[in-house]
Amino acid sequence: MHSLCGAFGWTPAVHQQAKESVILPRKKAWSKEAVLETLASTLNRDSTAYPYQFQDDPYLSPRTATEFKLYSLAQDSGRSAARYFVNNHPKFFTKDFAEPHIPCLMPETVSLLLEEVSEEALKERITLRKVTAAVDMYDQLLQTGTAVSMETTHELLDLICLYCDRNPVQEGEAGAEEEKEGRRMTSRRGADVPRLSWTENNNAERIFYLLPERDTRCYSAVIRGMVKHGAYAKAFSVYSDMLNNRTPGDVHIFNALISAAPEVRDGYSERWDLISELLNHMKQQEIHPNLLTFNSVLKSLRQCGSLARSYSPQTLNEMKALGIAPSLASYDHILAVFYKSVSSGPSNSDVLQNLMTELEGQSFTCVDPDDVLFFSSAMKVCLDNKDLELGYRVQSLVEVGENWRLLGDSVQLSIYYGRFFNLLCMMEDVDVVLRWYKQMVPSLYYPNAQGMKHLLQALDTDGRLDLLPDIWTDMKTLGLYNRADLLEQLLGLMAGEEHSPELQEAFAVCALDVKSVFEEKAGLEWSASSLSHVTTLLLRASKAQQAWDMLKLFKAHNRIPSEALLNSFLSVCQRDGASERAVELVQLSAAFCLTSTSGLASRALAEFDLNQEQRLVLAGLEAAAGPPSD
Repeated sequence: MHSLCGAFGWTPAVHQQAKESVILPRKKAWSKEAVLETLASTLNRDSTAYPYQFQDDPYLSPRTATEFKLYSLAQDSGRSAARYFVNNHPKFFTKDFAEPHIPCLMPETVSLLLEEVSEEALKERITLRKVTAAVDMYDQLLQTGTAVSMETTHELLDLICLYCDRNPVQEGEAGAEEEKEGRRMTSRRGADVPRLSWTENNNAERIFYLLPERDTRCYSAVIRGMVKHGAYAKAFSVYSDMLNNRTPGDVHIFNALISAAPEVRDGYSERWDLISELLNHMKQQEIHPNLLTFNSVLKSLRQCGSLARSYSPQTLNEMKALGIAPSLASYDHILAVFYKSVSSGPSNSDVLQNLMTELEGQSFTCVDPDDVLFFSSAMKVCLDNKDLELGYRVQSLVEVGENWRLLGDSVQLSIYYGRFFNLLCMMEDVDVVLRWYKQMVPSLYYPNAQGMKHLLQALDTDGRLDLLPDIWTDMKTLGLYNRADLLEQLLGLMAGEEHSPELQEAFAVCALDVKSVFEEKAGLEWSASSLSHVTTLLLRASKAQQAWDMLKLFKAHNRIPSEALLNSFLSVCQRDGASERAVELVQLSAAFCLTSTSGLASRALAEFDLNQEQRLVLAGLEAAAGPPSD
């Protein structure tokens, strides 16, 4: 662990280098948005407001995480449709009213203007990302004997390899939203999971092998495309061909191959040996690694088992010795390596403690796609170890500058705040929990069923059941009113102990609301405990008739009431002097063939002022049920 702690510090040489590289400008150049940014910095987030993107249209005010996703996709779809219409019908959008000019609001050229066979026409198709048309134009140029410049060939290979020899889906076209959603899912997994598979002898390979001379840029495009789209073994085969031809590589080639190393080797040692071999090749070719090189090494080490604990701190030391500052993705990989390895140890959060000591107070920008995974991973460590103090340190880092932007998309953000909120519910005082609850909901976080369960548990632990009616109101607002397990927990807490008449009345109102939910939602089924809890709450609020209606539901839903509930109901009948209702209660018990029927009949005979007919009915029920059970 000491080697890891030392890895987080800068060396004196790096500090000196940083000081010498500082150049004070003679004149400060302000951006056009400087005034707006300054004004924006004077405002704090309104914790009672919905996210800013929904404030233009009150109808689009999501109440739940599902609605948030639905409305967000609806906005993206509308924006894409508008862009598609503007680009395909530019004659209707010729006037530019914006001052200063806003290029993204004006039509873009999306149709082909050059039809003749020429290199300029090929460049046009590449610029417009017309993969199939660009390949056709390139083939026509070759057939006519026209030489294509190497620069244009590079751009064509980049285009084909990036989109896996397929035309990309344009905004507004069918499938555009599915394509965006697929990219979101890939980014959340934090891995280069190929959505399109590399096909054998596709146009990229065909054009590549037709070239009389293949330089570094050509190899770079093909190798990176193969790695991106899952052809890992083929990428290493092309790399071997590059070495045999004595063609030097570039940093992008090695970054891609290092990230693909775990996919072509089975053993942990073999994987590390391949990574080391690639790094040695970089050194021999005098190629300087960059941040993504080291992050690729750290990411691949996550799939190298126990070896990662030895080599990840060395990797971190090496990048700092070269003056390359680690990004949040670097620390996320380190955290993943050591958290998995020490998960059975006495203190699982030591690595994160050291990381937070290094990172506290710093502001970050996104320099690696995996940067957005750090905060949710860090909060998971805090939650698993129930380390509230460390959780607050992570949240404080999120609040520095614009670090909140690195929480990721709406799903990642929900995961982070969900973990933080669950940690608060488990470890913090309930008043503090409620303060955070008001700050985060709905502007940052829409609690899911698990989060609401933790909140209910926190209220129960601290004896703040008087807040349950307010929580039930929020549950309805947040769309959590149709979860049977959540309703069961809520009713169980309200029916647990008897409270003041005012609170019991509020509980009864909630119970009737829950009853309405069960009646309206087809997927919800009454359980015996839910029926018992609602009946108990109505009895405590002196709503005898409504409680009696609940008892009838037991038979309708083939559920059996408990002996305690029937005795409680009989006590209420005695208090109200409702002898006729008491006889009906005993008859209901007999209909369920309950063993408590004899005891209920005996109580009714002893405690109620009955007429002769009622006594005969109860005596018959008592005799038929037999002696009361002990």
